Amino acid sequence: HVVLADPEGNEFCVIEPGNGFLAECGFVGALACDGSRAAGHFWSKALDWPLVWDEGEETAIRSPHGGPKITWGGPPFDAKTGKRRVRFDLGGPPAEVDRLVSLGATRLGTGEDGRVELADPDGNEFSVVVTR
Repeated sequence: HVVLADPEGNEFCVIEPGNGFLAECGFVGALACDGSRAAGHFWSKALDWPLVWDEGEETAIRSPHGGPKITWGGPPFDAKTGKRRVRFDLGGPPAEVDRLVSLGATRLGTGEDGRVELADPDGNEFSVVVTR
């Protein structure tokens, strides 16, 4: 693959035709995240999406309905200097927060808008919009 960067310096990869890693993913093949194997396993369980890659420190998940993969490349990690640009906002009943904590999330607090703020095993923030 070839690594390019947008005008702000955000890197992205262009993968050559015929590379099987992105087979059946569609135009957006993968969202690559900086993160550990533990984060990949956590998000697989949290979203109930199967692991489609788990080799060394690299993991990837994909919706059972198809579409792009979400990947974690393992170490080395970039220094975290604030909230990540890409984050998940999930929805669910109050019990969903407890389920995510049981899977390894850390509860950070509740926002003014009622969102419950959590962090995955790598410390990346995400929210649960609690529905009744």
